[in-house]
Amino acid sequence: MRIGLIGTGRIGSFHAGVLARHPAVDALVVTDTDGARAAAVAARTGASTAGSVAEVLGAGVDAVVIASATSTHAELIGAAARAGLPAFCEKPIALDPAGTLSALREVERAGSVLQLGFMRRFDAGYAAARTAVRGGALGRLHTVRAVTSDPAPPPAAYLPHSGGLFRDCLVHDFDILRWVTGREVVEVYATGSDAGPAMFRAAGDVDTAAALLTLDDATLATATATRCNGAGYDVRMELAGELGQIAVGLDERTPLTSVEPQGPAAPAKPWPGFLERFAPAYEAELDAFVRVVRGEVANPCDGREALYALRIAEACELSRREHRPVAVAEIPAD
Repeated sequence: MRIGLIGTGRIGSFHAGVLARHPAVDALVVTDTDGARAAAVAARTGASTAGSVAEVLGAGVDAVVIASATSTHAELIGAAARAGLPAFCEKPIALDPAGTLSALREVERAGSVLQLGFMRRFDAGYAAARTAVRGGALGRLHTVRAVTSDPAPPPAAYLPHSGGLFRDCLVHDFDILRWVTGREVVEVYATGSDAGPAMFRAAGDVDTAAALLTLDDATLATATATRCNGAGYDVRMELAGELGQIAVGLDERTPLTSVEPQGPAAPAKPWPGFLERFAPAYEAELDAFVRVVRGEVANPCDGREALYALRIAEACELSRREHRPVAVAEIPAD
């Protein structure tokens, strides 16, 4: 199989290594607006380089992986669809429902495949939680608590193009909440704080946020996120039901210290970032994409999933701005 990779930044470079090692991938063609960066990745992985996206699409590839800047995703998804090529794309498709829907319609008109990069669906802990919840091990689920905390803020130049904390960061929590529980979010009440570094206020963003989410079966969920968690990278989910309670992401590297006399000490090596924490999940999602292209499995994360998660994020942003509960139905679905 011959795969084209568009974008060789941090996540694209990681994907290049995964694809180069995959036994079903015979050749990898990479491109980037930064030619030197693409050349360095190609040299490290044994890939070849292309001078443009058009060159990649015309290079006889069987599929493409899109890991470029967020602002280019929708256009590249459309280009891949028109070329009749299956595509894997990092989230988001676009930063608004209209752009997302436009790209999805191109995929649907072409009858092509789009798999979205919600990597938490491929994490062993979240998969086990899904099995427990849907198998009834917890009984009636009543409470879910989701946490996403980055150890340090991104560069200031990233913020104006990120879509904000709800769309850029918490969208992962919104997607995995739906995937684990099998329920839909019907209403949100969200707020945020920009009391941290001034660059967040300058970008009209927040560095810390919290949302209360009501699911369609009356389960209550909270989702919190911050860009300023100096202890390390912390992504967890707790699920409580009438029969039991479980946690995802609680291990010897979780950057959490108990102050109880007999509690665990601070981790010797806390998770430093998302690539380290979710490396096996990233590999698993790309393996799934290869198998989808080969016709071996169904698409595990169709592009429509991005729209569902984005609508929740949009509702949260509206709630934050207007200081009121927002029904997800207020956000256009089509």
